[in-house]
Amino acid sequence: MNFWTPSARREFRADRFSPFLFKLRAPHNAVCGFAFFAQFSRLPAWLAWDCFGIGNGCASESEMQSRILRIRERIRYVSGQNADEIGCIQLVKPVFFAPERWIPQPSDWHPRTQSSERYELSQGEGKRIWDACIASAEATSKEKMADLVAEPQARYGTSVLIEPRLGQATFRIAVIEAYRRACVVTDEHSLPALEAAHIRPYADQGPHDVRNGLLFRADLHRLFDKGYLTVTRDLTLEVSSRLKHEFHNGHSYYPLHGKAIRLPPESGYRPASEFLEWHNQKVYRA
Repeated sequence: MNFWTPSARREFRADRFSPFLFKLRAPHNAVCGFAFFAQFSRLPAWLAWDCFGIGNGCASESEMQSRILRIRERIRYVSGQNADEIGCIQLVKPVFFAPERWIPQPSDWHPRTQSSERYELSQGEGKRIWDACIASAEATSKEKMADLVAEPQARYGTSVLIEPRLGQATFRIAVIEAYRRACVVTDEHSLPALEAAHIRPYADQGPHDVRNGLLFRADLHRLFDKGYLTVTRDLTLEVSSRLKHEFHNGHSYYPLHGKAIRLPPESGYRPASEFLEWHNQKVYRA
């Protein structure tokens, strides 16, 4: 899900997969659930909708755009460069409590506080609320909590969390950001033309992991998924001769054969050889 803000000017920072608690305003003044923080991105509103859909908390893209506009008018938002961008706090594994299990908000929460607040979950009010969150979640859905909580320990209060993973939407955005919003082959930067590809598909046990992703222009993504392109273990593009044999075409793609792909600056996000090898062997039409 995407917990968005109408402006992208203020970055949200937190440890990856740390708990993110949902607090209701007056008259409820209560914590009604939680999720885990995956990443923050500045995204055009259309892309946030394209990735998360109703996970943006709206029934349609037009409703989301209208809500953004209303909030901006109320806060007298002054648009500038990248005016269409919103702040996207991307969350995974959300859990919501039944109203009778809502938890009273922190006793030191100022009534005029409108932004987020950070709490230490191993002591004080943070510990009280986090312990209550675990209890409420277990009572709400024991099956769901089995995926989240393991043996008691002191990492986040009284329970240690099993590290959540990225979902489809957060994977897509993570790949877009890792590759600095540019196609790995053509360096195309037009966001509507770019797609995050799984090297090993999720349906074939491929994880939603940036190391299992590549950012392609849409036509290259399609060819990659169908096996007419691959990326070798030495990180160069290979174009299958089957394009010519089966379609009597491919002249716009063969000049790309042997080209080194564009890599993410962060080495930890670069494509893993095990996934590339899988695609070379299982998908590529040599």
